[in-house]
Amino acid sequence: MATRKPAAKDRPAYRCTECGWTTVKWLGRCGECQAWGTVEEYGGAPAVRTTAPGRVTAPAKPIGQVDGRQATARSTGVPELDRVLGGGLVPGAVVLLAGEPGVGKSTLLLDVAAKASSERSPVLYVTGEESASQVRLRADRIGALADHLYLAAETDLSAVLGHLDDVKPGLLVLDSVQTVASPEIDGAPGGVAQIREVAGALIRASKERGMATLLVGHVTKDGTIAGPRLLEHLVDVVLSFEGDRHARLRLIRGVKNRFGATDEVGCFELHDEGITGLADPSGLFLTRRDEPVPGTCLTVTLEGKRPLVAEVQALTVDTQIPSPRRTTSGLENSRVSMMLAVLEQRGRIKAIGKQDIYTATVGGVKLTEPAADLAVALALASAAIDTPLPKNLVAIGEVGLAGEVRRVTGVQRRLSEAARLGFTHALVPADPGKVPPGMRVIEVSDIGDALRALPARTPRRTEGNRAGSSRQGGNRPEGDRRGAEQQL
Repeated sequence: MATRKPAAKDRPAYRCTECGWTTVKWLGRCGECQAWGTVEEYGGAPAVRTTAPGRVTAPAKPIGQVDGRQATARSTGVPELDRVLGGGLVPGAVVLLAGEPGVGKSTLLLDVAAKASSERSPVLYVTGEESASQVRLRADRIGALADHLYLAAETDLSAVLGHLDDVKPGLLVLDSVQTVASPEIDGAPGGVAQIREVAGALIRASKERGMATLLVGHVTKDGTIAGPRLLEHLVDVVLSFEGDRHARLRLIRGVKNRFGATDEVGCFELHDEGITGLADPSGLFLTRRDEPVPGTCLTVTLEGKRPLVAEVQALTVDTQIPSPRRTTSGLENSRVSMMLAVLEQRGRIKAIGKQDIYTATVGGVKLTEPAADLAVALALASAAIDTPLPKNLVAIGEVGLAGEVRRVTGVQRRLSEAARLGFTHALVPADPGKVPPGMRVIEVSDIGDALRALPARTPRRTEGNRAGSSRQGGNRPEGDRRGAEQQL
């Protein structure tokens, strides 16, 4: 007797828990998102269906006849958020804001909801993580009380859709998408199926009503957005809220934006009274002092299109242990180690690798771009020889392993920001372009030229250090510095 071949509905099927891709056999790697170990069995194989042509909702038009005024951005009332969004919120747009716990997502969106509410366009704030009274206390603290801001505490998708029918808002804020679930879908809130259903229902409601939607998303311990990658594909804008909970600075970066560029960054300051935008955040990253201090150097970094003046600090200490310490804060440890090797080999600063090295930035800013290499190297050299750099000096440039100083992008924009804040001298790579008025630029081709900016004077040292320096010949780099001193 012949064995019956299993029907398609009897055979098991497999689905990726990240993106929802399905297959009839198990694979170790998803064929759609290329994630490993995410393909799991979930039930019968999908049946093959053929969809017949149906009635269209609206006839197709030539693209020139489509009314583009309906997609005009409207301000949120928060200029720094408008900068990242590309001018404001577009009606019908769905925005996903993700960030670590405690970074200030709920505080920012509650402030946006209060400022964006009006009689013609009320705002509905739905919270699934807190009670309504808890949100009210936060609104009292940050001054986010408004007559046309409606608040609801719901975790059921059907209840949220019911509130939309009652309030008819122009803006919906959902905190967060992982806490809302549909009773018609199996699975716990935050699962793949639930997030797909909740996001799909809210996106359909936003497009049909012309209502902008702000969704709060959780992140994993690696910093990526939790849930299936499908969520990021469905929404129109993906924003990342970054910041150290021990620092005041908060940054919003655009990861995806269908209505504007993704190279803009919004800066905010978190304090007891709420969160406020910073049109000029450079003051958070500088230390005001009357006299220069050894081991400090200023640079100009680019966060998106925005130039920010930041301060790099370094400290070198003699050690008795065989393996000296290397501690960094706000800087990449690999870049600092590279600058130490370049200074010792190319800059001729002896014995710097045998000392404890501590490097940090001011204000909690993170410097990851190579344009800060020259500032890091000069701060380390200044700390090693205990000689401060000249006042009102900024350093911009990437340093290679051969000791050369390479060009970086946006030099003119960086110099303009430094000149606006009152800095008068700058060390930059060759060919910097147009120099702002009042700024004196010194072009350096390698690390040796840059080290000549250090004044050739007797460093401030204790008696013990002075004796040790006379025996070992000091850590001062070789070469004549008089040319660079005359320029500075």
